[in-house]
Amino acid sequence: MSKSALVTGASRGIGYETARRFIESVDDITTVIIVARESDAFTQARDELGALAEARGKTLLAHPADVGDLEALRAAIAEIHRTVGNVDILINNAGYTNPVPIHQVEFADFERTMTVNLYAPFTLIQELLHLGNTFELIVNIASTAGITGRSGWLTYSASKAAVINMSQVLREELAIYGTRVVCLSPGRTATALRRVLAPTEDPTTIMQPEHVAQVIEAFASPVGRYIDSENIVVRL
Repeated sequence: MSKSALVTGASRGIGYETARRFIESVDDITTVIIVARESDAFTQARDELGALAEARGKTLLAHPADVGDLEALRAAIAEIHRTVGNVDILINNAGYTNPVPIHQVEFADFERTMTVNLYAPFTLIQELLHLGNTFELIVNIASTAGITGRSGWLTYSASKAAVINMSQVLREELAIYGTRVVCLSPGRTATALRRVLAPTEDPTTIMQPEHVAQVIEAFASPVGRYIDSENIVVRL
């Protein structure tokens, strides 16, 4: 049975590597939809993944949208559903933060962190459900920072803690539809967001995005249903 998969934050990092693995390695995923802000990185991802999908006899759809703009996101969701129909697999990966101590936090920036990291995944899931979508698998990318708060990371830690809790509720509410909800909390991973959080860290000493993507691929495979998905911590 052919399936479709939607990946947010797919310009680079975990999102890009997940989309790539879905195209290369998961035979029953025949349509991959990538969503990210318009940028040079998004254009490059669209071209590279599009060529790979064509070589594999699959379809890549690229929808530029800033998930931090909920109205634009809702419009993108409606267009995706009209074009693709049912979205079987959803990977909520897009993330944002501006790590500063509480005295320096601008409320507008706190709001954007919560919008990108929490409200956008909620909106994607709810809007698609309202359109009659039935998910096979939802993977919400949280963080170990959402399990244990860290100095200077208040807004990011708070948003990811909420993602973990939201995933627990969704797991119970959507089980009646046969939907598996996975919350994945990566530890230190060499992404662009990680460079913002830890600018002096040597990225070669920590996990790479493809390592996390391999775990996501495992959940999308037949063996995924046998893995306890309460809150999966992935760390080196």
